[in-house]
Amino acid sequence: MTAKTEQIRIEEFNYPLPDERIAKFPLTKRDESKLLVYRNGKIDEAVFKQLSDYLPQGSMLVYNNTRVIQARMLFQKETGAQIEVFCLEPVIPHDYALVFQQTESCSWLCLVGNLKKWKEGALHKTIRMGDKEVVLSAERIKTTGDSHLVRFSWNNPQVTFAELLDAAGILPIPPYLHRETRESDLQTYQTVYSKIKGSVAAPTAGLHFTPEVLAGLDAKGFTREEVTLHVGAGTFKPVKSEVIGDHEMHTEFISVRRSAIENIRTNLGRIIAVGTTSVRTLESLYYMGRTLVNNPDATSEELVVTQWTPYHDTEEVTAHEALTALLDYLDRNQTDTLLSATQIMIAPGYEFKIVKGIITNFHQPKSTLLLLISAFVNGNWKSIYNYALDNDFRFLSYGDSSLLL
Repeated sequence: MTAKTEQIRIEEFNYPLPDERIAKFPLTKRDESKLLVYRNGKIDEAVFKQLSDYLPQGSMLVYNNTRVIQARMLFQKETGAQIEVFCLEPVIPHDYALVFQQTESCSWLCLVGNLKKWKEGALHKTIRMGDKEVVLSAERIKTTGDSHLVRFSWNNPQVTFAELLDAAGILPIPPYLHRETRESDLQTYQTVYSKIKGSVAAPTAGLHFTPEVLAGLDAKGFTREEVTLHVGAGTFKPVKSEVIGDHEMHTEFISVRRSAIENIRTNLGRIIAVGTTSVRTLESLYYMGRTLVNNPDATSEELVVTQWTPYHDTEEVTAHEALTALLDYLDRNQTDTLLSATQIMIAPGYEFKIVKGIITNFHQPKSTLLLLISAFVNGNWKSIYNYALDNDFRFLSYGDSSLLL
């Protein structure tokens, strides 16, 4: 299976997307977005606030509750050169919750813009916070590929790194919007249920949900659960290789509470993933559990799902067995939360283990997200996307939505 999937040509997942079809801004009312409904090979059209009318009875929706951080920081050198430092993932400490609580220093893996102007030395930035000024310094420690380990330090132990980002950071919006971040994006580029800071991109399928839509789903008896996957900058990374076997998937951090795993296990067969990030989290849970079924003594490092894990010829187990093994693992380690990471590649040839439906936006040509959609709809993505193009659907992060069943 791996060999066949690895040979998929990304050009087969290309389609013409005129710039005017890319939604540069969201609708004023999030839930007025159009909703394409795909089920049993047929397409219907609705409005997102009617979502509850189209969901299968008894569905449980699983949301990604990550929150986008203001991960871009601009530093000015004495020469006048502007350097952008884009925080990708924490290194010291490696835990997201801990790194935001740091009060003197922390280190992140970062992208650096205008790198040629930052050959050596530390960068400094004075940040006004209420009635005090804090000096933030950035020092480049080492380089790994396109990324750089950057140590941040600041001169006020009363201030956390989270507060510094809130005061001086810029929210990273998708590069394909071809515009600068605006004040309005601080609200509109977050889901209404976002809680856990850590993403550098929003799980955009959730942007259509409003308190009214959520209340309507509750009123009709649809249950909900939350998982956390911190979305990395790699989500915007186009596939540049001819075949997907030569494309390296980015690694993303996930956190799932014990109660959520229990709830997912109880509702197997009725799981609707809100967004591709929820899909990747849910399907990764299966493979982590499968590892534990086959090796109950597996280390936390061995639980990390690699790009091609789903395609290895390992003895299959049921989703119920896999989730039960995860719960047993949490019990043995006396913890209530599964913390791990995934690099999962979901592409044609993949067999879904947990997800029965997906709520998602319309994705970029030649992207791994489009590969995931194709895998879910048994290769029928072109008819869905052609319908959306022919019927004035808006595309990408701030665009319209679809429900795939």
